[in-house]
Amino acid sequence: MKAGEEASGPGSEGQQKLGLCVLCGLPAAGKTTFARALGHRLRQERGWAVGVVVYDDVMPDAFLDEPSQWKLLRQELMKYLDCFLMAVINGCPMSAPPNRTEAMWEDFITCLKDQDLLSSSAREAQPCYLLTKIAVSRSLLLVLDDNFYYQNSLGFCQLFLDCPLETCLQRNGQRPRALPAETIHLMGRKIEKPNPEKNAWEHNSLTIQSPACSSELSLEVTDLLLTALESPVKNVEDNREAKETDRLICSTNVLHQVDQMLRRIISQTMKEAKGEQVIPYNLKLLAEELNKLKTGFLEDLRQGRNVKYLCFQETIGTSEVMSCFLYEKDNIVQKYFSKQN
Repeated sequence: MKAGEEASGPGSEGQQKLGLCVLCGLPAAGKTTFARALGHRLRQERGWAVGVVVYDDVMPDAFLDEPSQWKLLRQELMKYLDCFLMAVINGCPMSAPPNRTEAMWEDFITCLKDQDLLSSSAREAQPCYLLTKIAVSRSLLLVLDDNFYYQNSLGFCQLFLDCPLETCLQRNGQRPRALPAETIHLMGRKIEKPNPEKNAWEHNSLTIQSPACSSELSLEVTDLLLTALESPVKNVEDNREAKETDRLICSTNVLHQVDQMLRRIISQTMKEAKGEQVIPYNLKLLAEELNKLKTGFLEDLRQGRNVKYLCFQETIGTSEVMSCFLYEKDNIVQKYFSKQN
């Protein structure tokens, strides 16, 4: 079989196995280097089709310093990945989405083509990208160095690269486009290692000390990936009544969990604000804004807005919501702390 050969449908040797491996860790912890080395090894030793998607490689440089654009583009990349996965699952060509950032889309396509997963051809006025035989006939693993999640039937696992904060800061300082040191400090205070005992969805997880290259570790990682491929997370059955029942149960549980967690976050934030000697009037305004933010997040959950993954797995919905809330909360807090200065 030649690399890059085109195919129109899935392979004939049984159902294709699909997996998603998420790499977590601080910036400059070595996620990108590890992902590329892992992809190369899996292609050479296992014969798998591997797609390594590095967010920084496909996001336009012009938006790196704009947090609001960064968030939107991250969501846009998730849509691109969904397009690719649905094409693989359905055994059909992938079309370009109508609403897209052209430079980002082209970089995404180039990323997949460079890994022999896509070959492009134009059909009429709409670009169309054919899957290669490699993409549809072998076990396919997507390796992402960011926190993405999908509702498709995939095997899921995560690797957490545990790297000392000072090492990350030193590596980051050597990068052409270094992140502010305070950003990495903030992430270091918030990031949490996988906790399979607490979160069922993190069962297929492995914490790795960075840098990592031992042969024993390679076997451990491969075993984790094989386990994930053999245990895909199933979609909810296509039954409207059952879906609605599951949604209501899941929503109730998530609402309660999120409400309690948001209350704790707001309480801790107010304590920190008092410690920063924020004046009483601004403390009052800060509390009002944070409670308004909390109310909005809970209402979005209650109505099912902007949380498409909520009914898929309870803990994933909670994790994503908390991440979004902390991002919005930090923007508000920074505004009031700036007033104080």
